[in-house]
Amino acid sequence: MALAMVVSLSADAAPPPAPVDGELAVQARDAWVKRDRKRLAALVDTARAQSHPLAGWVEYYELNARLLEVRQPEMDAFYARFPGSYVEDRLRNDWLLELGRRRDWAGFRRDHASYQMRDDREVACYALLAEHLSGNRVGVETARDAWMAQKDGDDGCNWLATTFVEAGLFKPELLWAKARQAVEQARPRAAKQAVALLSSKLLDQRLAELQDNAGRYLTRKARSAPRQEAELTALALARVAAADPSQAGDVMQEKWPQLPRDLQAWVWMQIGRQAALRLQDDALPAFERARKLAPELPWSDDTLAWTARAALRAKQPAVALRAIEQMSAAEQREPGWVYWRARATRMQGDAAAARAQLAALATATPGAALSYFGRLAAEDLALPTPLPAAPAPLTADERRAARNHPGLARALLAMSAGLRSEGVREWNFSLRGMSDRQLLAAAQEACDREVWDRCINTSERTKAEIDITQRYPLPHKAELLREAQAAALDPAYVYGLIRQESRFVLDARSHVGAAGLMQVMPATAKWTAKKVGIDYNAALMHDRDFNLRIGTSYLKLVLDRFEGAQALAAAAYNAGPGRPARWRDGPVLESAIWAENIPFNETRDYVRKVLLGGAVYAQILGLPATKLRERLGASIGPAGARDADVSDVPPAAAAAGSGS
Repeated sequence: MALAMVVSLSADAAPPPAPVDGELAVQARDAWVKRDRKRLAALVDTARAQSHPLAGWVEYYELNARLLEVRQPEMDAFYARFPGSYVEDRLRNDWLLELGRRRDWAGFRRDHASYQMRDDREVACYALLAEHLSGNRVGVETARDAWMAQKDGDDGCNWLATTFVEAGLFKPELLWAKARQAVEQARPRAAKQAVALLSSKLLDQRLAELQDNAGRYLTRKARSAPRQEAELTALALARVAAADPSQAGDVMQEKWPQLPRDLQAWVWMQIGRQAALRLQDDALPAFERARKLAPELPWSDDTLAWTARAALRAKQPAVALRAIEQMSAAEQREPGWVYWRARATRMQGDAAAARAQLAALATATPGAALSYFGRLAAEDLALPTPLPAAPAPLTADERRAARNHPGLARALLAMSAGLRSEGVREWNFSLRGMSDRQLLAAAQEACDREVWDRCINTSERTKAEIDITQRYPLPHKAELLREAQAAALDPAYVYGLIRQESRFVLDARSHVGAAGLMQVMPATAKWTAKKVGIDYNAALMHDRDFNLRIGTSYLKLVLDRFEGAQALAAAAYNAGPGRPARWRDGPVLESAIWAENIPFNETRDYVRKVLLGGAVYAQILGLPATKLRERLGASIGPAGARDADVSDVPPAAAAAGSGS
């Protein structure tokens, strides 16, 4: 059945015209997946004949399917038909990658001049290479930074590095630095490409052996000299550390004290980082070994972040401060590190400096109290955290401009037709350069259409004017309050969780099958239904009321297992109950420090946003517990003897960090 979306082209606030069928573009996407060129050509003819509003996407799929044989005139004609649109820039991105693979540098430079997004790292490497080969000076540092920033091995950045190696501009030390970075980031292909640039088949073979079995390589072939052998040994030790940092530490002390000091230091960094990720007490001693071995050796921001977290966990503020102060300038400006720098400063006894830093964070922007660290800072200073004042109502002209914006209209049509990913990308592309008022108008257009994810995300982009009803809307209010009450749950907490899980999109579905508003896996829904005495029906997983009932029932079961601790329950909802049950082992920690040490980036961010959302929604709903610290709780530590086991509780969805 065709899905439809209302697209308004009127110049006033009158009701929009009749729905437009968006299924033609879905058919094109499906034919593109199957590489059915004949079907794609027919769909292009149909789209052109109908002057279909999504003709750009139909033609995009047709051209993309035969990109290897396309020539520039066809691309230029496509650009001319869809000027300034996201789909034009999307195909230009694809074409630039193809031109780079063809080594057509003149064509690349011509097309790159009109490229808008500039967010593809491989294209960025090709662009630098094209400039270099055309005779324009490209700084070695600029090329190095582009290559080092690319996490995965690809043709563009590898060819850039190859060219600079052949010109004698990239030295072996840089290639090994890239290999170490790739191993630290668990990017084996990038490590392989970096080592291959050394033009040694023996090194390639050795790297393959250590990537296959690092322990065996260390036993049979590893050496501490010459330098390239020592580099390979360090890579092998880092791979052992990723699996078992304690074992790597023992091996380092027993067998490899003769490695060059800088490589020893780097390996100890990896041991410390892996130990910190496992919340082990020996992380800080490993970091300190690294520092003493090679004080001048630069550390990655990620390693410094885990040093700071481990220091906060161990109540060593001086170590945390030193790590934060060694981060890059951009990382130090992140609100989280501004906050923890202030907290560490206060722990060391400088209350006045800490207060000044916290005050700056708490009042940095009009919406500071709508950020996790801004709100924590305000609460630490006992400052009020009122909701922002409502902006002036949107004018008819502002509403009309948003309604008539071609990119926003196409995006809404694409999303309603089932091309959610394409529609979201076009929507975001269309927001570039918008003022606060334009963003508010675009957000309101999405709110009115109940496209809640675009409503929220668009409104969150504003700086000075903040509409809390857009950022924290109340869809399905009566039903959600009813189910929360039936499950004896705080509705603000439920709202905060759903806002983070699905952005209130009723038909949301993850790639692993988690469904609906509360993103529950079918197997977990079935388990929950049995536990609470609900008849399970897989066909109802996208039904609003059934999904709310199952989701709130599951959340209540998890919350009860963690004795009402919202931070632990939120972590359990995202990462599975077994993980936070393990993460609470160890010393009793202030809850904010415990949350900062959650090993998974996704789960750490999730817990922050769910609890912050709960505090904000409590204010909106006029409920108690509006303070973020009330929701975090005072402290988190090992489970008591009376705590229930969570080993039988399945995850709500495929757990974060599972590789899925």
